Amino acid sequence: MHPEVTFDEGMLERHFYTNSSCGVCGKASIESVETGCKVIINNDVFAEKVIHEAPDKLRAAQKVFEYTGGLHAAGFFNLQGELEIMREDVGRHNALDKLIGAGIEMEKDLAHGFVLVSGRASFELIQKAAMAHIPLLAAVGAPSSLAVDLAKKMNMSLLGFVRNNSFNIYCGEERIKTS
Repeated sequence: MHPEVTFDEGMLERHFYTNSSCGVCGKASIESVETGCKVIINNDVFAEKVIHEAPDKLRAAQKVFEYTGGLHAAGFFNLQGELEIMREDVGRHNALDKLIGAGIEMEKDLAHGFVLVSGRASFELIQKAAMAHIPLLAAVGAPSSLAVDLAKKMNMSLLGFVRNNSFNIYCGEERIKTS
């Protein structure tokens, strides 16, 4: 463990009074989930064209999906729109975990780029991206209301329905340079 990292064992405590898949999954409260995140301070701006091109680039890199048709993907794109890291998994949360882990292992600066996920944007995906200091999360599907709320609190940009040369901006529009 890095010497500057503190570990609070209590943050791992689970309470199973809910069985929802909203991303809270046994946490005592939403506030306890939010405590691990820091507000993102980032002035990077992403060109609309870069975001429009990302779904095709991610899909082209999904080699296992070609054979199974049943995997989610998460891709990390740099400011120029180049796909630098892509990971697949049956679970969209796991795909993002793998991507962030690969980024850490590769010593990539995930704070200067964006992530595109192949499914919907849920609360826990926003939390994971915020903990990795990723300033923008884009999703092919819809975000949940909890995801939008947390993205706003963390000063993240959140895009949904990123497909067919279109997307919705839910928050953080200052990071998107539209034409």
